[in-house]
Amino acid sequence: MLSAKDEVNYPDEVFLMSFFSILYNNPDDDICEKNIGEPSCFSDLHLYQILLAVTKGYEEYDLNPFFYDSLQSPDIITYRHEIFREFEDITLSEAIKSFSQNMQTMRKHLGKADKVHSKYQKERWFLDAAEIYCKAVQTLLHSLSDLDLRSRGFLAFREFLNIYVRSSGYVSMTRDIEHLKTELAGVRYCLYIRGREITVLNAEPDSEYVGEVEAVFGRFIDKPVQPFNEEFPDYNDMNHIEAKILDLVAKLHPDVFLLLDDFQEKHENYPDKSIVRFDREIQFYISYLELTERISREGLFFCIPVVSDTVKEICCSEGFDLALAISLAERKEPVVTNDFYLEDKERIFVITGPNQGGKTTFARTFGQLHFLARIGCPVPGKSARLFLPDKIFTHFKKEENIVDMRSSLEDDLMRIHSILTECTPWSIIIINEMFTSTSVSDALFLGKKVMKQAIKLDLLCVYVTFLDELSTLEKVVSIASTVVLENPDLRTYKVVRKPADGLSYAIAIARKNRLTYENILERIQS
Repeated sequence: MLSAKDEVNYPDEVFLMSFFSILYNNPDDDICEKNIGEPSCFSDLHLYQILLAVTKGYEEYDLNPFFYDSLQSPDIITYRHEIFREFEDITLSEAIKSFSQNMQTMRKHLGKADKVHSKYQKERWFLDAAEIYCKAVQTLLHSLSDLDLRSRGFLAFREFLNIYVRSSGYVSMTRDIEHLKTELAGVRYCLYIRGREITVLNAEPDSEYVGEVEAVFGRFIDKPVQPFNEEFPDYNDMNHIEAKILDLVAKLHPDVFLLLDDFQEKHENYPDKSIVRFDREIQFYISYLELTERISREGLFFCIPVVSDTVKEICCSEGFDLALAISLAERKEPVVTNDFYLEDKERIFVITGPNQGGKTTFARTFGQLHFLARIGCPVPGKSARLFLPDKIFTHFKKEENIVDMRSSLEDDLMRIHSILTECTPWSIIIINEMFTSTSVSDALFLGKKVMKQAIKLDLLCVYVTFLDELSTLEKVVSIASTVVLENPDLRTYKVVRKPADGLSYAIAIARKNRLTYENILERIQS
């Protein structure tokens, strides 16, 4: 407990100067949650599956807006990376989780206070909630003080707590709690019950009759009495009889219950807004790390990537589709990882290969990595250097919509036109099997038009296609999903740099269906 000489009357502005947010180091970067929604790429990249897995069990914090947000500055991302690195210390992780549990308990107490009907019961729940809050803040500050913190966010928050616990409002509240609980503990009263009448009186000093009762009835006890314990139901709300008794007790001790009235009025808005905000925002880190720890147990890696908003030379080692990994982990199935890189003037991956060979999975992996990097999270992979895009556009095949009366080709053209109109040299485009509803010659003609526009903008792009010719254009890197050499029917789900070679897969399909030249000759001869 702080003494009077420790109390400092700091204005609220001091708190804001020392700490703003554990997610944003600059107030100008803060988001307006009312205006932020699910990004358009969420469905195609299966990011919604990742978000569901991350936020499961954290629904009360409404974390979705933080995962929807688009960070445009490498400094904000570095700010979050620093926080993630702090959590490598298990002591910090346990301290934060303990603080969050206490804050949850506090909110439950306040919720109970709102639901009960008795005035004094409401005030007592409020008092207990305030006590839990004060102890949670003190305990967290004590834990943070013992740690060698390095991040700007945690250093600022620790300094904020140091100032806050010495502020006049906090010191006054802790004193009021201690004094009021002592006064309430001293309240004693007696109930006289005659039939349906209950009388409430002050307890007299000699009103303890336990000794007399034991003396009178002790001679009737022949052998030790077994203890008899009765469990009574614990209801949040008092019944009308209990509430009336409490009202009468309050009349017997008006000064004490007046203190209870004054406490709630004086400290009605006691939870500091910055601390409440911290409690919510810190769950962004905790929830995501819980998912990465679960997936890491399957032998997969996560890393904090190097991120740049200017350098487009990117790479990743042992990257994987996190949404797929979540699904496969539940079934105890292995996940295939892939490496990739773009160097010098390389900007575009054109992916070819057999169906069901991992092409779309690679495209999603590429998009997920850059999206997760853009919100400052560790990414799936052993190491990564990624580009910070202004926006990620996706064009995946969709079912025809009878409402808009557009053909698949028309829909492809309108959607890709909209993307190319809106994107910038700092965007990323991920295209999966476009123009499949038209002839090969038309698909090739349109595909080249799209590719040339992407090349002109010098943006990063992934293009999954069955058109080998697209892999030979400028700034394009040809990569392909591979098969087992001894049995081309079997997929490895590995995607590697190699020239497109659709013929080998055509032969594999023909062999599988016994349509090779040799197979046909056999059937003719027979």
